[in-house]
Amino acid sequence: MTLQSQTSPQRYARAGGAAYLIIIIAGACGELLVRNAIIVSGDAIATHTNLLASQNTWRIGIAGDLLMHLMDLVVLMAYYYLLRPINKNLAQLAIFFGLIQTAVLVANKMNLVVPLFFVEDSAYLQAFTKEQVAALSYLSIKAHNYGFGVGLLFFGGECLIDGYLIYRSGYLPRALGVMIASAGAGYLINSFTLILAPSLTEYTFPILMGPILIAETSMALWLLFKGVNMNEWNKVQEATS
Repeated sequence: MTLQSQTSPQRYARAGGAAYLIIIIAGACGELLVRNAIIVSGDAIATHTNLLASQNTWRIGIAGDLLMHLMDLVVLMAYYYLLRPINKNLAQLAIFFGLIQTAVLVANKMNLVVPLFFVEDSAYLQAFTKEQVAALSYLSIKAHNYGFGVGLLFFGGECLIDGYLIYRSGYLPRALGVMIASAGAGYLINSFTLILAPSLTEYTFPILMGPILIAETSMALWLLFKGVNMNEWNKVQEATS
């Protein structure tokens, strides 16, 4: 076995871990530092007023989200390379779930772009009152929340598969497999709750997001700093060759 084949799993692990951390940081900043600072829940006028004063901050938040989705592809590549020796078909299915999630979330960013149109000083907006402009802008932001939930349905499916493959791998900790699968279940519960009983999400979201964040951060840090157990990796490679 060549040195390159021995070290390549670690390169994929490092790349995947770094990209995963960027996703977590960019996602947290976009939600906590940008949208939570501008959006006033249930108050379209206040939200529109904040957006008028913070347009560049809003744009930075959108750019950060798009960076996050670019990094999704790096994580997908790393996961596929690391997990395909266990079950190639399932690893490919996880890729499909992940690609659908990313496509949905990227398209959903347009719902965050639309409110920027409503803060422009354009003649056509004079057809609307200030209250109507604010309401339409707020509706677009609300649609983004639902679009995000729809995208995370597919991410939940991906996490369930990846968690199972990580658990079976032997060269990644089984505990991480359980945690990632549990995170996937959490995403599915939260998204279906948003669709079926949205009033309950204010209770379910805080309960679910804590364990999900711990699971994903643990996975990212493990890939970045520890990688795979090369002895176990080589055993799997020999068994499947």
